[in-house]
Amino acid sequence: MSKENQVEEIVETKNDETSSSPNPNPKPKSSNRSKSVKTKVPEVEVHVYRRGNGPIEIFKSSLGGWDQDQLEIVDIMEKYGFKSVFAFNPGSGRGVPIRFAKNGRSIVTYKDGSVVYIDGEPKDSLVSPITKILVGVVVMTILISLALKETPAWMKSLNIPGVNFPPWMIACVVIVFTRWRKRTRDLLKKFGW
Repeated sequence: MSKENQVEEIVETKNDETSSSPNPNPKPKSSNRSKSVKTKVPEVEVHVYRRGNGPIEIFKSSLGGWDQDQLEIVDIMEKYGFKSVFAFNPGSGRGVPIRFAKNGRSIVTYKDGSVVYIDGEPKDSLVSPITKILVGVVVMTILISLALKETPAWMKSLNIPGVNFPPWMIACVVIVFTRWRKRTRDLLKKFGW
């Protein structure tokens, strides 16, 4: 009986030693072959047109979304400088606008291997609005200088020593104020003004 007790004790100590020290080279219980699943990412061929001219570029784009069937519209718009994109048919022209959700993906779904034709409307350049502002400043300056030979009395009554406001500066203030008011009207309503 003493031999049985000794054997049990030895087995217990071996179990304690193996459980306390980590094995430096653990072997998985399954086979050593790694199992990986390769899936094909769904792609579509995109033909991009600008105002019906082109195509300016043809490329493959992967589809995104939960079901992998939505096109990344906002990325395309940013890449080509479009303010809006439309479905396009090279034979008949521009179609309906392509709508997209807040995540930037198209609402309409596409199948893998499809060919998508997109026509984009470029963003407005800054040259046109800046030119309009400068022409407005020049016209208002000419009108103010013709109507008033000198600085208005209400400007002199501000009692700012050493500051004389010429008519062109008044025109700039008026134009900047009206432009600012038009552009920030929605912003002010948003914050409750």
